[in-house]
Amino acid sequence: MNELIPLLAALAAPAVEAVAPGATAAAVPLGGELDYWQLIMHASLPVKAVMLLLAFGSVASWTIIFRKHKSLNDAADEAEAFEERFWSGIDLNQLYREASDRNRSVRGLEAIFEAGFSEFARLRQKRGVDARTQLEGAQRAMRAQLSREVGELEHNLEFLANVGSIAPYVGLFGTVWGIMISFQGLANVKEATIATVAPGISEALIATAMGLFAAIPAVWAYNRYATKVDRINARYEAFAEEFSSILQRQAHLDD
Repeated sequence: MNELIPLLAALAAPAVEAVAPGATAAAVPLGGELDYWQLIMHASLPVKAVMLLLAFGSVASWTIIFRKHKSLNDAADEAEAFEERFWSGIDLNQLYREASDRNRSVRGLEAIFEAGFSEFARLRQKRGVDARTQLEGAQRAMRAQLSREVGELEHNLEFLANVGSIAPYVGLFGTVWGIMISFQGLANVKEATIATVAPGISEALIATAMGLFAAIPAVWAYNRYATKVDRINARYEAFAEEFSSILQRQAHLDD
């Protein structure tokens, strides 16, 4: 039995010598914690390019998320404030003069109201234009302005959708590439061990983690903001219908 111990030690010696001296240290440094910065810096050039692309996508997504949060909240607050003024019994001509003041910018419901009332007033001044034509002209103007307002609210949502759907696959590409490079390195090693490929695989998996970090917030923000835009759009359409009814009664009274 004692004679087998030196024999087993002799057989295990080549495998131990085949492991690169710094491989284990690169994967798990002193203290047992991964050094993520070192993993990124030691990654291959294609993997670094993937990480840089994902970092840019993540930063751009978060910038859009914060800006879109503010713009959608402002649009909802402005719609609430204008509807309160509109249904408070204020004279429509006075409301139109305030909306058409060139010293201030209008958007949202106020812009839709200004477009519809402006076209309605313009057609009323023309001779031979009946009530139906006046109403249809005002409705067309409001639909066009509504489309512009909703398009402004939807701006950059497509970018969030693209990041959310593409980023995981971009990160997976970087991971596959990094693992492929790691296994190619085994050709120069006599004995393949986990310690040999662990550093390269760890570097590659960082790309997948970055892809998920970029994608998850983008998907969440897109779903949340798309729902908010739909609600605001429904509110705009409801106001346009109600205002059309008011203009229809006004047109028939003038006749």
